[in-house]
Amino acid sequence: MQKVSVLGAGAWGSTMAQVLCDAGNEVLIWGRDSNVVSEINSTHTNTKYLDTNVLPSQVRATTDINEVFAYSHYLILAIPAQTLREKLIEWKPLFKSESTIVSTLKGIETSTLLRMTEVIEEVTGSKRIALITGPNLANELILRQPAGAVVAAHSQALAEEVRTLFRNPYYRVYTSVDVLGCELSGAIKSVIALAVGISIGMEFGENTQAMLITRGLNEVARLCAAHGADPLSAAGLAGMGDLVASCGSALSRNRTFGEVLGRSGSMDYAREHVAKTVEGVASSNAILEIAHRVGVEVPVIEAVAEIVSGNLTPVAALERLMSITTASENFIK
Repeated sequence: MQKVSVLGAGAWGSTMAQVLCDAGNEVLIWGRDSNVVSEINSTHTNTKYLDTNVLPSQVRATTDINEVFAYSHYLILAIPAQTLREKLIEWKPLFKSESTIVSTLKGIETSTLLRMTEVIEEVTGSKRIALITGPNLANELILRQPAGAVVAAHSQALAEEVRTLFRNPYYRVYTSVDVLGCELSGAIKSVIALAVGISIGMEFGENTQAMLITRGLNEVARLCAAHGADPLSAAGLAGMGDLVASCGSALSRNRTFGEVLGRSGSMDYAREHVAKTVEGVASSNAILEIAHRVGVEVPVIEAVAEIVSGNLTPVAALERLMSITTASENFIK
């Protein structure tokens, strides 16, 4: 049993706290909203983010950032990806040399094109960094429905150490040393899920979805390979697993946003009616730029980036996508 600190009291942070507690750990959550923190401590619920689901009574919460850093050297980050750098700079004096920092974030920092673990290392200087990723929808995981994930770190020993923190009877956790491949896969899947959602909003069916998922996965694998990562990471839980869940579930923020966007053809309308953080929207242009830097063609990602930027309508983007010359199908070429 370990003491573990979770930074972030939203749906995902609270769900991770439950997973960690069910794995036998003592968990303290940090959150900014005093009402949320008070509710977690008094009734063990977080109705703002998790409806009426009840958290384990052992989970505690605090608004005191000093308390949560002092509580444990295991720090689980569950905050919005695009605010990561700002918060890490604010918290930098609190990190200790023995801290183990675990990212649960999926995205690319738009201003630098850095992955989340790269941002963590750049700001904190820590070498004890891992990430956990996979097909994990908070609304299902909070119900303790069986799920899988992968912990990636630069050493097998650290990956196994972090895996032990999370593994419980309903949460099956694997390990990997391909941090780059797992992290890229998790970030890119958000953009592909947007594409699938857009197609659903345009009232296209399963054939269109299957094409976008399959060719999108190909783009993930080719981008991984171009960066020296293992392209087969795209075929695992971090890639295909997460892609299937995000594209197939109405619980997925990216897919839901895409549906509204495809139906309305308007980014403004979609932003107004989907009031949640949508990482695929934030990351699409950054991921496209990453692809351009290594000379990889990513037509599905490019189509989404053009729609999000307002340069193409969903109809025009799909027409352009369908006009691209095809070649032999290959997983990474």
